[in-house]
Amino acid sequence: MVDLINKKKCGEAHTQEEISFLINGMLDGTIPDYQLSAWLMSVCFQGMTFDESAILTMEMAKSGDMLDLSCLGDCIIDKHSTGGVGDKTTLIVVPLLAAAGCPVAKFSGRGLGFTGGTIDKLEAIPGFRTALSTEEFLSQIKNIGAAIASQTANFTPADKKMYELRDVTATVNSIPLIASSVVSKKIAAGANVIVLDVKCGSGAFMKTADEARELAKTMVEIGKRAGKTMCAVITSMDQPLGNTIGNGIEVAECVQVLKNEGPQDLKELCLYLSAMGLVKAKKARNINEGKNYLEKFLQNGKAYEKFVEIVKYQGGDVEYIENPQRLSETQFAFEVVAEEAGYVQSLDALTAAKAAKMLGTGRDKKDDPIDYRAGVLLNKKIGDKVYKGDILAKIFANSIEQGNKSREILVQAFKLSKNPTEPTPLVVDVIE
Repeated sequence: MVDLINKKKCGEAHTQEEISFLINGMLDGTIPDYQLSAWLMSVCFQGMTFDESAILTMEMAKSGDMLDLSCLGDCIIDKHSTGGVGDKTTLIVVPLLAAAGCPVAKFSGRGLGFTGGTIDKLEAIPGFRTALSTEEFLSQIKNIGAAIASQTANFTPADKKMYELRDVTATVNSIPLIASSVVSKKIAAGANVIVLDVKCGSGAFMKTADEARELAKTMVEIGKRAGKTMCAVITSMDQPLGNTIGNGIEVAECVQVLKNEGPQDLKELCLYLSAMGLVKAKKARNINEGKNYLEKFLQNGKAYEKFVEIVKYQGGDVEYIENPQRLSETQFAFEVVAEEAGYVQSLDALTAAKAAKMLGTGRDKKDDPIDYRAGVLLNKKIGDKVYKGDILAKIFANSIEQGNKSREILVQAFKLSKNPTEPTPLVVDVIE
């Protein structure tokens, strides 16, 4: 292991055998954490070639259970987002593609940070089961075309171990390590068409478009070498996606979009990501054709019906989908009121996320409790006209103290100007 640390420290590339030795030693405990930490820091400084990244990814994918989805058909779609503020696209993309006849196998995670992950959002629906056995997962996709579940305990254990070390050694922000972590889970999950949504901006892990492009190119290249059909859509996260930040409140917004209502930016991005899945699955010739085809399932209610079906199959109380306002019922409500007139020049996603977390929407450690009902509703976004006294946002809280602190933070997210400002285009780039 000392030789491997020194080799990477000098900027040299590892062989298949060396990376396999490293992963096996990490899993069986023969390589101590302090040596692995030194190696991770060397990777942070020196990077990895695409070949190395692909080998590392496959070794991590093979370290645990690997799902065989061949019984579901020739083309199974999966979608992954690198995460952002108000990012609830999975809850729309999955039923939308399933309504269009494309099987979707989606494993999701819990969130660390400002709001919960997809699994947390779904668990805001009383009774919703996210822990499915492999048999239940496959059976549900066979029967209704889609399932969204939490990862099994033996899913990419090498990635879990490596991430725990990265988290405590300031080596999280290494692009080869991020890419290998994400793609290893996608490969283990078994789908053969993978659409990535790589966020960039103040509310994203990647702050600039160039960083996002580098990560996207690395992930797509790894996927290609693993025999997957893959693409990455780089999307803006300078302001929150949609109008809600939280858990239950985001599910309620997804229900709106699935009923062909709700905010235009969220609807547009979900149509784009879903259409990209159709294009890569050779079910549509181009994005516009795919979007036009998919929009019909929002208009005729089929996408909404598919979501209800998913909720029923996984034990969720459908009454909360039929009456989604119940998902954000809290003891207290607060308002952020405009003190002057103008136009919203900026709405900082990171600041808005901090305001939401003050309410208990997120966690610092994986076993921290979260408040499923608390959240933020944004009434104004970039470019919107504002009059003095207008309500910029509403805050739903279960504590007066939390609500007041959240309001103090949230008001700082809004900046007004005298002239209208155009928001950044939602889709920044596409890497294929």
